[in-house]
Amino acid sequence: MEVTVHARNTHVDDGFRKAAGRKLAKAAKVFEGTGDIDVELIEEHNPRRAGERFRLEVTAPAGARVIRVNAAASSPEAALDSAVDRFGRQLLRLKERMIERSRHHSEHHQVTEPAESEPEVVRLKQFVMKPMSVEEAIMEMDVLGHDFFFFHNVATDLQSVLYRRQDGRLGMIEPA
Repeated sequence: MEVTVHARNTHVDDGFRKAAGRKLAKAAKVFEGTGDIDVELIEEHNPRRAGERFRLEVTAPAGARVIRVNAAASSPEAALDSAVDRFGRQLLRLKERMIERSRHHSEHHQVTEPAESEPEVVRLKQFVMKPMSVEEAIMEMDVLGHDFFFFHNVATDLQSVLYRRQDGRLGMIEPA
């Protein structure tokens, strides 16, 4: 397992890289199938977010899943500590779910209801999806006040998801 650390709007020194590698490797011992870990340190220059000036994003494959955690703090070290704690908890929760599912799989004839910890779809929303440009989708998303918008992209003739990232910029997801 390799830990790759890179930065946006700031510089990462070797001490921070070593600490990140050491702490994340220790947290990853909880789950044997953890792959290479990608760490991105982002410095926000917004004075209103002084208490959360440094944001750390940790992404790693674990089994057939991808674990992604975010943490923000006033210093890179505090953001790292918070992210490592969250990362360890996510891996532990994934491991517990996999163990629980394997137990239920062997006893699946006895269990007819979903387990309490299993996520459940509680609402189905359907709507007519009219073709629109990305610009129209951005306006529609802003009008609705949502952080994401599902639409049929005229330019690509594909269903697309437009979403607002934590840094305020927009992202888009399309099928390959």
